[in-house]
Amino acid sequence: MKKLSLLMLAVILGSVAKAQLGVKYDPSIQSTTSMQYFKPKGNLFVGDCIPFARNGTYYYYWLLDSAHHKSLNGLGGHQWALSTSTDLKTWKQHPLVLGIDEQWEKSICTGSVVYHQGKYYAFYATRLINEEGHVNEQLSYAISNDGIHFDKQKPNPFYTSAPGYSKRNFRDPKVFVDQAGVFHLFVSSEQEKPVMQSSAGCLVHLTSKDLKNWTVQEPILTGQPSVPECPDYFFWKGWYYLVYSDNSRTYYVKSKNAYGPWQAPRHQALNEDWSNVVKTAEFKNDRRIAAAWVPNRNDSKDGNHEIFGGNSLFREVIQEPDGTLDTRFPAEMIPLTDNAIAAKINPKLMASVLGSDGASINAPNGVGAARIDHIPDNCRITLEIEPQGANEEFGILLKSDAKGDDGYRLNFIGTDGIVSLGNTSITGVDYLNKTLKIDLVMKDGILDADIDHKRTIVNRTYEHNGDVIWLYAKHGKVVFRSIKIYPLKN
Repeated sequence: MKKLSLLMLAVILGSVAKAQLGVKYDPSIQSTTSMQYFKPKGNLFVGDCIPFARNGTYYYYWLLDSAHHKSLNGLGGHQWALSTSTDLKTWKQHPLVLGIDEQWEKSICTGSVVYHQGKYYAFYATRLINEEGHVNEQLSYAISNDGIHFDKQKPNPFYTSAPGYSKRNFRDPKVFVDQAGVFHLFVSSEQEKPVMQSSAGCLVHLTSKDLKNWTVQEPILTGQPSVPECPDYFFWKGWYYLVYSDNSRTYYVKSKNAYGPWQAPRHQALNEDWSNVVKTAEFKNDRRIAAAWVPNRNDSKDGNHEIFGGNSLFREVIQEPDGTLDTRFPAEMIPLTDNAIAAKINPKLMASVLGSDGASINAPNGVGAARIDHIPDNCRITLEIEPQGANEEFGILLKSDAKGDDGYRLNFIGTDGIVSLGNTSITGVDYLNKTLKIDLVMKDGILDADIDHKRTIVNRTYEHNGDVIWLYAKHGKVVFRSIKIYPLKN
């Protein structure tokens, strides 16, 4: 009996020690009503996202970050968390689905999920330190019956390196199963002997019929200036899409054929500076919902570089007839608001009021402006902007003061197709000479704008928190209509 008790105690203590290898996470205290701009409670953050969907359920897997990638001596210490929803409005938060269970596991890195013959397969990279003391990334996978409770498979890792490719950078496997039942992995890496050393980034293509024996195919993508991280791959309405990230900025190419040749789109709608490593999943009624994350800035300064980990971000992806993708806010995920406030528009320079919710600015010789005071710090603003003829630029100055000398501009330059929001911008917006419907959310320093339900732009801000917005136009005439300001609900 004494021996049995000691054995049980050893098992219990071993289980406790094992469970404490990774950072603790309590799903019971997390939000279940909104995942747009979500951050887990405490000193925890959202990292790379792995969206997946099946039978009307959206599985939002995401990396739990605890120290902006500094955990476990800077190797990350990340683990997979999971949030699920059937309507994108109400969410269920689950315990960690892939955690750090062994001392050698320094981070459970990004990957992907596929459903095949009654099982869910999660492929991911494990970051570790090898016997020579070098950092390597090797491939692992786990299997589940429900997409929630996963069992890591042996051997773990199951694939250590591909000949001719980097061992240090070998991560983020994107998995799919073809019609013949063959598993395909696209793996982020670098060629050891590229044609141009400055363009070594590539996606390695591995295939297997039994998950034991793997064949290295020709790379699906080469010639990238950095490791093309967090790839995504899907077929949608006649087009194949290959999505990847270059230094956290997301790009894609498209093709009518499964493995290319690839075509560049007319514009890169997934490429927003502060929407990191975008990946997508199908949803009901042939929709696609993309997931990403908004990074924090170093030392919480507007001009500083990004650091790993932040808040979740979602986009609905729209397809144009030529296969080019656009983005907009998912309607179900716009934050809940109270009733619109009574906003008084004060014309200040070459401006006049139009009714109770609009203004006209006619400023051929410079800048004209109107002002609205007492704007809630967290709010949703909707309006229409109609440029009438040529303009140098126009827009809205957010979080400003009565002098208009600080804040963040949502600025439109129609002649160049550029939209900027503070110190970030998007290009290729080729419809800025017509009436635009603008949907803007300001929440806890995140500024997020939907431009005519075709393009989106987001930024992370800290330093300006004024309660005034300015409407402005330069060298032209612009009409602002139907301005509505809604405080966000807590």
